[in-house]
Amino acid sequence: MAITRAECQALDAEDPLKDFREEFSLPPGVIYLLGNSLGALPRRTPERVAHTVETEWGVHLGASWNTAGWWDLPQTTGDRIAPLIGARPGDVLAGDSTSVNIFKAVTAALPLRPDRRVIVSDLDNFPTDRYVVEGAARVLGPYEIRDIGGNGGSLDEALDDDVALVLLSHVDYRTGAMRDMAEVTARVHSAGALMIWDLCHSAGVVPVEVGEIDLAVGCTYKYLNGGPGAPAYIYVAPRHQEAVHNVVSGWHGHAAPFDFDPNYRPAPGVRRFAVGSPPVLSYAALGASLDIWERVDMAAVRAKSVALTSLFIELTDALCPEVALVTPRDPAGRGSQVSYRHADGYPVIRALADRGVVGDYREPEIIRFGFAPLYVRHVDVYDAATTMAEVLGGELWRDERYGRRLAVT
Repeated sequence: MAITRAECQALDAEDPLKDFREEFSLPPGVIYLLGNSLGALPRRTPERVAHTVETEWGVHLGASWNTAGWWDLPQTTGDRIAPLIGARPGDVLAGDSTSVNIFKAVTAALPLRPDRRVIVSDLDNFPTDRYVVEGAARVLGPYEIRDIGGNGGSLDEALDDDVALVLLSHVDYRTGAMRDMAEVTARVHSAGALMIWDLCHSAGVVPVEVGEIDLAVGCTYKYLNGGPGAPAYIYVAPRHQEAVHNVVSGWHGHAAPFDFDPNYRPAPGVRRFAVGSPPVLSYAALGASLDIWERVDMAAVRAKSVALTSLFIELTDALCPEVALVTPRDPAGRGSQVSYRHADGYPVIRALADRGVVGDYREPEIIRFGFAPLYVRHVDVYDAATTMAEVLGGELWRDERYGRRLAVT
């Protein structure tokens, strides 16, 4: 091989991000390459959640809506996320799930192009994106859904004067392939359509600049380490904030919620996309992680991400001829994920997990590995690749227990 384990250890010793690994609680003997699905637990999260439960709730009770800032958590948390996607404070709201925010974004954007009746979606998007588009098209329709990717056509073929909006993922959840956000947005705008981006697989590993995009959504439980069920977020460009409407018009997005007016009046700006009372315990967990992210240099994160993914590809090329790379080799074209195709990918992933290497599986036949630069080391990459070589070369995945599907793959 082109690199030794000792050389990987030397790279880790010089890593400018090395101290961040101590900020996370990582089980001994585990190489966690699933940050693209659920980020590792920050060490300070249990303490932060416990304080929210025991002191803010247990002692101060309902006063904490004011004294602990519970009421404003969607806005204050959104302001903390904003720098991670190149947005300004006041343009991001944290809350609800990614799916709910996609629905809010799509139904807010469509009326801005009232004479256009086509939504462009990508068959390679995470399925919830398209499911939500289908639902929005039924609610506000009739709309045609024009698919690209998969067996569909290209974006250029799909764009015409009938297209109202385009919804795409910045980084593909299966392959890790990454689009040029600025270039694609410019093409969509040149056709007179609006652009919505799904940032779930890029925020926290790729320096994102919302730039000229119209709306964006993302989650915080992957690379941002907010924990299972952590609040998602929605970005709305300042030029649209007073023109768009949130069809999920809950009381938390009212201009004066404590007037208890029976008629809805939207709050100014992005606050109108709030719906119901914030899940305070989930915000507490996310807040502990954002404490870390406020100290992170995203340029260093991206540089390490490229180094880790490139090393894994190099090692797997040399050691594992049984798998086929589906992630772009060019670092400019990928996020922080490397994926391979193997006809028996699911039992391979199960066998790897039994040996301390945690990735996951996605149909069809895709094994995925996410590299979170704050806690994944070069030596972890080396050990993961050599372990995969053992599993594949020895066909250890053929053990019948690995073929039994769990509910979550």
